[in-house]
Amino acid sequence: MATTIKCPHCGESFEMTQAFKHEIEEQLKTKIKEENKAEVLEIKKQLEEQKKKNEEFKDQEIKLREEVRDKERKLEEDKKDMDLTIQRRIDEERAKTEERILKEASDAHHLKDLEKDKKISDLMASLEEAKRKAQQGSQQTQGEVLELEIEEVLKKEFQNDEIKDVPKGIRGADVVQIVNDKMGRKCGIILWESKNAKWSETWIAKLKEDQRVAKADIAVLVSENLPAGIKGFAYKSGVWVCSRHTFVALASALRINLYEVFMAKQSAVGKNEKMETLYEYLTGIEFKHRVEGIVEVFNEARQDIEKEKRWFTAKWAKQEKSINKVMTNTIGMHGELKSVIGDSLPAIESLELESGEE
Repeated sequence: MATTIKCPHCGESFEMTQAFKHEIEEQLKTKIKEENKAEVLEIKKQLEEQKKKNEEFKDQEIKLREEVRDKERKLEEDKKDMDLTIQRRIDEERAKTEERILKEASDAHHLKDLEKDKKISDLMASLEEAKRKAQQGSQQTQGEVLELEIEEVLKKEFQNDEIKDVPKGIRGADVVQIVNDKMGRKCGIILWESKNAKWSETWIAKLKEDQRVAKADIAVLVSENLPAGIKGFAYKSGVWVCSRHTFVALASALRINLYEVFMAKQSAVGKNEKMETLYEYLTGIEFKHRVEGIVEVFNEARQDIEKEKRWFTAKWAKQEKSINKVMTNTIGMHGELKSVIGDSLPAIESLELESGEE
C-alpha cells in the first residue's frame, strides 16, 4: 500500500514513491545539464585554443613564405651582383689594355721621332758620301749604283733588320728588308725597287706583282725621275714612290708603321687570352660549383618549407580527428540519455538540426 504525504507548501497530497521518482529525475536532469554544459564549455575552449593555434600556424606560414621570398630575392640580387662584377672586371681589363696600348704607342712615337731626327742627320751625311762615291765613276751601271746605295744605307741605318739583295737573273725587286724589333721579332717586310731612267707607269704594276710573290707588306719604288705631281715621295696605286734623297726618311716612317701594327696585333692577342681566361672560368668547374652551391641552398630551404607544411597538415588532421571523436561521443551520450529519460531531457541546440530534430 502506497504511503500518501502532504506537501507543506502547496497542500497537495501525493504518493511518496512518485515524489522520489520526480526528485531523482530532477537530480539526473540537473547533473546531465551540468555535465553537458561543462563538456560543451570544454569543447568550446578546445575549439578556441585550436582556432588560436590555427591563427598562429597561419602567421608562421606567412612568415615562412616571406622568408622564402626574401631568400629568393637575395639569390636573384646575388646573381645580378655577380653578373655586374664580371662585366666590371671585363671593362676594367679592356680599359687597362687600351691604356697600355696608347701609352706604348705614344712612347714609341716619341722615341722614334728622336731616332728619326738623328738618323736623318746621319743619313744625309751618308747620302752625300754615297753620292760622292757614285760620282767617282764605276764600272757598274747607274741603276746598279742606286741599288747598292739603297742596300748599303739600309744595312747601316737599320742594323736590327735583315737586308737581302735579289741576285741578278732572278725575277723580283732589288732589295728585301725584313723589319725586326729590338727583341728580334719579325714585324714585316719592305720590298725595294730602284730605277734610274725615264719614268714609266709599268714599273708600278711589276713591283706590285713582285710584292705578291715575295709576300711583302710594303713595296717602295726609288726613282731618280718621279712622275708629274710628286715631290719627294707619295703613295701611288698601291706602292710608295720616292726620290733617292728621301728614301731613308720614308724607310724610317714605314718601319714605325709596321712596328705599331705588329704591337697592336700582339696586344690583341693578349686581350683574347684574357677573354679566354674569363671564358674558361665561366665554363670551368669552380664557377659550376659556386652556382651549384647557391642552387643547393635554395632547394634545401624549399624542402624545409614543404616538410613543415606536411607536419602542420598532419597535426591539424590529428587534432580535427580528436575533436570529431569528442563530438561523436557527446552526441552518442546525449542520445542514450534521451532514450532513457525521454523528452524531459533538456535540448542542446548545437546537437540539433535546424528543424529541431536530432
